[in-house]
Parts: sequence; C-alpha cells; structure tokens
Amino acid sequence: MLINQSNLDGIYTSLNAIFNAAFQGAASFYQKVAMVVLSSGRINDYKFMLQFPMLQEWIGDRKLRSLAAANFQIINKDYEASIEVDRNDIEDDQIGIYNPIVAELGRAAAQHPDMLIASLLKDGFATTCYDGQYFFDTDHVVAGASVSNTGGGASYPWFLLDTSKGIKPFIFQQRSAPTLSRQDRPDDENMFIRKKFRYGVDYRGAVGYGLWQLAYGSKTSLTTALFQAAYNAMVQYKNDEGVPLGITPNLLVVHPAYTFTAKEILEAEFLGVTGEGTKTNVNKGLVDLLVVPWLT
Repeated sequence: MLINQSNLDGIYTSLNAIFNAAFQGAASFYQKVAMVVLSSGRINDYKFMLQFPMLQEWIGDRKLRSLAAANFQIINKDYEASIEVDRNDIEDDQIGIYNPIVAELGRAAAQHPDMLIASLLKDGFATTCYDGQYFFDTDHVVAGASVSNTGGGASYPWFLLDTSKGIKPFIFQQRSAPTLSRQDRPDDENMFIRKKFRYGVDYRGAVGYGLWQLAYGSKTSLTTALFQAAYNAMVQYKNDEGVPLGITPNLLVVHPAYTFTAKEILEAEFLGVTGEGTKTNVNKGLVDLLVVPWLT
C-alpha cells in the first residue's frame, strides 16, 4: 500500500469504526452505581447534593439550610492509552494485525470508569467524603449521634448499595468522551525518524463519592447474617430531623472470592436443613448481584 494521506485517512476511518464498535459493545457497570454528570469546566462543585430532598409541611418561612461550609468538589483528570503502527506494516498491507489492539482500546475505554469506581470502593475505608469522615466509617454524624455504614474487618471487601435514586452512591464526572486520536501524516517527525504512526484514545473526567447513606462496606467475610445486618442498618438511616430516608438497598457488590457465597445468599431457594426442617431463603431476589474483578 502506498503511504499517502488518502490511504492513511482510510486506515484511520477503519480503525475508528473498530474502536467505536468495541466501545459500544463492551459491558460496563459504572452507570448502575454512579451518577453521571457532564462537566463543562476543570472542576465541578457538588454542595447542592449534600442532603436528601424531603418535603415537610410549610409552616411559616421556608426552612433553608446553608451549605456554604461544605467542600465537595471534583477536579477532572486526563486519561489516555496509545499505540504505534509501523510504516512497514502499512506498506506490506498488514494493518489488520492492529485491529484486535484497537478493539481492545475501545473495550478498555468503555470499562475504565468501572476501574475508577472499583478504586473508590476499595479506598472508601480510608478516604474521606464530604462530611470529613471516611466514606465507609463508624462515626458519620447525624443529629449529633454517630452512624455507621461499615462492618469493619480485614478480609475481601463487599458492598451493599442503593442505586435506585436520582443521586447515586458515587459520581462519574465526564468532561469529554473517549475518542480515537491520530498522528499519521506522512511528513510527521515521528514517522520520519522512527517509521511509526501513532493512534491513541483519551478523555477527561473524574470520579468521586456521593452520599455515604447509599452505601455500606465491609471487609468481614460475607455471610447471610452479615448481609442481613447491613441491609437492616441501611433501611433505618434517618436525616437530621429523625425522618427515615427511605433507603432501599438493591445491589450487592462483591470481590470475586465471594462469587459463590453471594450467589448462594441471593439465589438459593432454601438455606438448608435445620432442626425445624428446610428453611426458605428470604434473601432470594432481594437485591441484584455484581461481581467486580477490579476489587482484587
């Protein structure tokens, strides 16, 4: 194949189609657990979402809360992955050997937010959120009292989430969408010196913690009893006025080591034979299950 701009444009069009097909077809979970926010600048401020919107009887003036003291901002970051294509491979009509690599770039771009969210989950036991406490902590302050959303422990992590609301446990902030860029002009310096054309994916964005009330994290080995304890804790969370928040856990997120334990808790028809006979599994279908490989 001749190395001219027309042929290079055709190669890019083909590679871009492969990238987009893989990107669109890749399975990802971040939209289930994170509120996707389109960003228009370097930084976004989220003070507006630091409390659950709840209605009350209007008596006298409206009851307003000041959020001026809160510091809840997420700064966008840059992410990229790039490859080089040898000029000889194009001259020898071997560009097809790069198709799987470009497809993998598309899959990786689609699932990169999943990896960022997984890091938030893992790091939530030692990373502060908007109230100054660790996201998973024993002493979030509500109406002057400490409230826990963690089971402690030091084993593999698992998490119970409420993803049913407009506000999610986590935030994925997108400044720009992943795109396949190119540096493939015949007169590029890199081609002249190294015989290489360059292609890469990049985007801008960031992740952050949403409301801790929508998540419960534990590093204590997953059991039926601990799952039920986490569920019962979450449904009882209240606001500063003592009104239940209406938390409804609907997703159990687990480390791969808990795959079969979690499936037994949530999918088995019976819990086994007890002194009173076979006991129906009341947890069956209570929440969905998500196994996240990046929790390892």
